[in-house]
Amino acid sequence: MVAGWFATGAALCGLGVLLGAFGAHGLRDRLTADMLAVYETGIRYHLSHALGLLAVAWAASRWPNAWTGSAGWFFVAGILIFSGSLYLLALTGIRWLGAITPIGGLCFIAGWAALAVGALRSG
Repeated sequence: MVAGWFATGAALCGLGVLLGAFGAHGLRDRLTADMLAVYETGIRYHLSHALGLLAVAWAASRWPNAWTGSAGWFFVAGILIFSGSLYLLALTGIRWLGAITPIGGLCFIAGWAALAVGALRSG
């Protein structure tokens, strides 16, 4: 699954750059400053955790166990839930989407914890 995590991380990095460029160039005049900041927060966490998936690929090659794989799934879920809800909130203004954002944040935290446990359980 090492190649799979690396490919997923690389693809999500590319998507993050694309969405960031869209936000910077396509949304600057369409969103309020507050909503643009919400969108940019989604981009920041999206990109940092897509890079985290590259770390998962490296860790899985060095310490292959269920914990490192779980970290990858948590990061993917976090990007979808945390960043995705912020993107949708910024674009649609639907406020209840902000209520699910913390679930994605918990996924990010769980991913980093699982990655740490995976390293510690290796040896």
